[in-house]
Formats: sequence, C-alpha cells, structure tokens
Amino acid sequence: MASDETETSLLVIVVDVNPAQRILVEHRHKLTHCLDAIIAFANSHLMLCTTNKLAMLACNAESSEFVFPDENASVVTCRQQDGQYELFTHTERTIRQGLQRFVLDSTRHTHTQTLVAESLLAGAFTMALCYIHRLERELAAGIKMNSRILVVTGSGDSASQYMNYMNVFFTAQKHNIILDVCSLDQNLGLLQQGCDITGGLYLKLTVARLPGLLEYLLWVFLPEPPIRKKLVLPPPVKVDYRAACFCHRQLVDIGYVCSVCLSIFCKFSPICTTCHAVFRTPGALPVKPKKKKPKMSL
Repeated sequence: MASDETETSLLVIVVDVNPAQRILVEHRHKLTHCLDAIIAFANSHLMLCTTNKLAMLACNAESSEFVFPDENASVVTCRQQDGQYELFTHTERTIRQGLQRFVLDSTRHTHTQTLVAESLLAGAFTMALCYIHRLERELAAGIKMNSRILVVTGSGDSASQYMNYMNVFFTAQKHNIILDVCSLDQNLGLLQQGCDITGGLYLKLTVARLPGLLEYLLWVFLPEPPIRKKLVLPPPVKVDYRAACFCHRQLVDIGYVCSVCLSIFCKFSPICTTCHAVFRTPGALPVKPKKKKPKMSL
C-alpha cells in the first residue's frame, strides 16, 4: 500500500452556472447557497491531506473556464481572516473572484439573447481531462496521483453532445479517472452512463434536500473511491443506457445500426451519413402460401 508521501489526490470540480437551469430559474437565491457549499467541500478535500490538489471549472451555455487555480494569485500575499488557514482563504477568495468574473462576462454576452438551457459540460470534462494529463506528466518519479472529476449541475440532458460525452467517458475509463455527478433536481441519463462506465457515483438532490447540499457532498463525494466500498451510501440508480441517434441527436429505444461504423439512426437510410456505406433497401417479408385443406369425401 502506497504511503501518503508518494500518493496524492487530485479533485477537479465542474460547476454549472448556466442561469437557464430550472432550479435557478425557479429559485434564484439557491445559487449562492450552492456555491458556499461547493467551496466548503473543496476546502475539506484540501484539509484531508497536505498533498491533495484541487481545480475548479465553471461552465455555461457558451464557454468553460478554469476559476481555480489562478496563476496570477499568490498564497503568500493572502492574509489570514478570522483565524482561517491561509490556504483556505486563498482558495475561497480565488474561486469567488473567478466565478464572479466568469458570470459577469457571460452576462454581458447574453444580455440581449435568449437563455439557452444546454450547458457545455462535455467541453468542461475535456478541459479537466487535459489538465489531469498535464499534471500527471509533471509528476516526479515515484509519485502516484489519483484523479477524479465531480460535476454539480442542474441542466437537463443534452443528446446533441452524445458523441462528446461518450469520448470523454471512455477516455476517463482508460486513464482510471473517476467521474462523479451531483444532479440538482434533474434526471441525467447520459451522465449516469458516465458514472457507471468510470466507476463513479451519481446522486440526485431534489429542491427540498438542497439545504443539505454540503452534508451530501461530504458524505458521498469526499471519501476516496477505495474507501467508499466500506461506507453506507445511497443505493445506485438504474442506469438509462439508451443511445442518441446520429441523425436527430435524440435518445432512442429501438434504432438502426450501421454494420460498418456502428452509427445509430432512428429511421432506416440506404446510405450511412457517417461512413457513406450503401445498404440494400429491406424488401417486404415473403408470405408463405396457405396450405389448402383436403376436401373430405362422403
């Protein structure tokens, strides 16, 4: 078993701050409460071990951006407040300033446009994977880093990003990166698939349970994956493994699969739009002739 001196844990938190989320549209004041809980959770991760690392991204319908760490900020120049550890003060201040800057920049661009409920979570996941890969390449010899991603979102499923999601999920699985999801009052079938593929946890919180967001984050998502097996956690949800068709980007129960590139379509097409393979049009099923009953002679 590796010692604490040769093993570190990296947690990348993806926060969805899209103002078109249903929970924010109906309960605008909940955003501040959620951010306070996420920041306290992030400091708790740093408090577990001195070698633990943290990163945070914010995303909406237009872009994704790192809000922590900030290369321009310095822990040395950050003064202690109310007896708080300097690292926690630096983390909280940097995250709040980064989120404020990100939200204000997004508000200026979408002031005259209609709010879009689809957030670019797949892009944020990709940035998180690239960041993890860069830190792994910079590790010194003999040091192991366990990486995981936690997304907190209230946006609905986006079948138009299905291929991007699948690429991210299987890339994370290949590199042993855990994906955890905390859904705020939404059923997210695609992200459930990502949690199941990578071995992460999926938790849905209703509006009534939202005041206890910090307690749920500490209970379910703070422990490392090897420790979770020894804890009593919420029962796993039934994963919706429906795929999205490549033609309309909609989840389908029954569809047509290209035998060459495995693309999925909701309706039959003689030519695959992905690999341009040509198929024969299915003809009508042959009808067997009815057997004539022999006549009975008197």
